Amino acid sequence: MNWWGKLLGGGFGFLIGGPIGALLGAVLGHNFDSGLQRLQHEEDEETLKPGAQERVQAAFFTATFATMGHIAKADGTVTPDEIKVAESVMSQMQLSAEQRKVAIELFQQGKEPDYDLKAVVEQFRIECRRRTNLMQMFIEIQLHAVYADGNSHPAEEKVLQDVCEYLKYPKFMLRQMEILVRAGRASAGAHQGSAGGGSGRSSGSRSGVDRSSGLSINDAYQLLGVEKTAQKDEVKRAYRKLMSQHHPDKLVAKGLPPEMIELATEKTQHIRAAYDLVKGARGWS
Repeated sequence: MNWWGKLLGGGFGFLIGGPIGALLGAVLGHNFDSGLQRLQHEEDEETLKPGAQERVQAAFFTATFATMGHIAKADGTVTPDEIKVAESVMSQMQLSAEQRKVAIELFQQGKEPDYDLKAVVEQFRIECRRRTNLMQMFIEIQLHAVYADGNSHPAEEKVLQDVCEYLKYPKFMLRQMEILVRAGRASAGAHQGSAGGGSGRSSGSRSGVDRSSGLSINDAYQLLGVEKTAQKDEVKRAYRKLMSQHHPDKLVAKGLPPEMIELATEKTQHIRAAYDLVKGARGWS
């Protein structure tokens, strides 16, 4: 990927400084010019300027794996399940051996007592500017780390709450992300069950639960952000808006590393499942 080659080669077409630059510099052995102050004075545009997309992608990559390490260590012990989640994200991103090595080192740095979570996450927010979808993807990955072993620990939940506070991320959106993560975990379990001879899917109109996604009808309404009394047109508008916001190509254009497309695609599948579940429960075609 373009930004990755520039990072490794040291020929940066972008500036990245602050705590994120320090983390990358420690891993890659480079010195980064401080771009944070300049960024804070840039015009807030929806379309990234030349070099800005690379900077955002580098910030996303760095903050993601370092914060995952911090959450994993929050309860005092990094479990095999938490390591497995980090490795799963690396696999979904299809990282090369060299990229994986950097991701692992960032994860290790996040575990250190002196890891400045607030500084890293706040800089990530500044880099993202108003690109809420990138923050959503970031939060979703951290939620996978929190629920790695099937249950969340109070210390991990506290870190996640702090992350949301630093990102200025609304609580209702965190709830939506929690639903998506739970749906993803249930979906993975359903696929395994299907491989063992199970059907893997149930009729949402009859059971109120879609087995392939793990979504209940209540989850579906919350994920779509509509009330149970919402009319057909309102539900459809909410669905189309979410699908547009989470379209993988749009996310990449806004700074999501291309390697994250698979994760973004999985999210749209769960949004579609929620819409289908509501339609089935309401008897809509």
